[in-house]
Amino acid sequence: MTDIATRVYNHNWKIDPVVRSVLDTDFYKLLMAQSIFRHHRNTKVTFSLINRTDSVALAKLIDEGELREQLDHIRTLKLSRGESTWLRGNTFYGERRMFSPDFIAWLEEFRFPDYQLELLGEQYELTFEGPWIETTMWEIPALAVLTELRSRAVLRNMAKFELQVLYARAMTRVWEKIQRLKPLEKISISDFGTRRRHGFLWQDWCVQAMIEGLGESFLGTSNCLIALHREVEAIGTNAHELPMVYAALAEDDQSLAAAPYQVLQDWQKDYHDNLRIILPDTYGTEGFLDRAPDWLATWTGLRIDSGDPFENGETAINWWRNRGQDPKEKLLIFSDGLDVGIIERLYRHFHGQARLGFGWGTLLTNDFRGLDPDSNLDPISLVCKVVSANGHMAVKLSDNPLKAVGPPYEVERYKRVFEVGVQRRQALVV
Repeated sequence: MTDIATRVYNHNWKIDPVVRSVLDTDFYKLLMAQSIFRHHRNTKVTFSLINRTDSVALAKLIDEGELREQLDHIRTLKLSRGESTWLRGNTFYGERRMFSPDFIAWLEEFRFPDYQLELLGEQYELTFEGPWIETTMWEIPALAVLTELRSRAVLRNMAKFELQVLYARAMTRVWEKIQRLKPLEKISISDFGTRRRHGFLWQDWCVQAMIEGLGESFLGTSNCLIALHREVEAIGTNAHELPMVYAALAEDDQSLAAAPYQVLQDWQKDYHDNLRIILPDTYGTEGFLDRAPDWLATWTGLRIDSGDPFENGETAINWWRNRGQDPKEKLLIFSDGLDVGIIERLYRHFHGQARLGFGWGTLLTNDFRGLDPDSNLDPISLVCKVVSANGHMAVKLSDNPLKAVGPPYEVERYKRVFEVGVQRRQALVV
């Protein structure tokens, strides 16, 4: 097993670049890329990276030259022959040849496009403009670079034994969490922590700990490269990016209201069974489900990624029941700001009502809270979101207004179209 503390102490980016493969990304990103490739490859989309924890001045911590060096390194990456073979021949979600030959051929030739980096006060503004199929690939690596460079900036000031103690404490914390979850019968947990991880080596260690500590209760990891190396399942479905772009392309209010369902019509042309998971909160969960066509109720499950998870879980169960479905046969996935305590409470509340899954993210792969004297390693809320599509501004409402994205006048229009009333703010948990 890698001695992470010594490796960090001797860090050299040429040996340990932040992102080391095209596959060092989340599985849902490849699934969405294939869908984009089939339906909207020529759409022009802009992404922008946003630090929602503006109290942390990233530009004061991270050297601009070092950041550019890492971003430029990512632009040299290409899919290796072994990685291509894994994608072509592996069985994902019980389905062989998940990725079509034409998409794999495109991915083999893919290189990350250029980026725009500017300094705005004490923050970096990082944007990606171009064909959607290319700019979408930047989201996960960009987040990983900023997050790990911030970690490295803090760790650089620590001595060797200080680092050993830091990582010993962090490892103990992760292992104690795993031991708390182990007694929960038939719990299903996946690693969703790539985007805001402490670092690649640390995420890999966390996955190995989950494999040993949870056994069959650990379903796999969202990180494709780690899934390949550790021979576990690659986990993921879809994200808010898809309805945000479809909605931005809508020509009028009627088309806008239909956009979230058009996304899922296209998705079910591409994927089957366990990949048919609804993400309903982009423009409000309750309204989305109220207006949803009946065929959506036959899908495998639903992912809850904002708002009160208990309320939204009950809403989903009642919706299935009202649409003539048995909730016990459905999959309810929780993925918003999870940590061991909330996982335990959600499990106890919903166990027996539906099949349960938990996508454990930042507080699995980046929980160094309070482990350094000044709390400079506490995780921050960093996101990379769609800003526009074909020149039209993109909007996300969410079930938590603190997660809303888009210009105020468009946000108000979307609230009107999707009949979103007063929303309750909830503290962001990375």
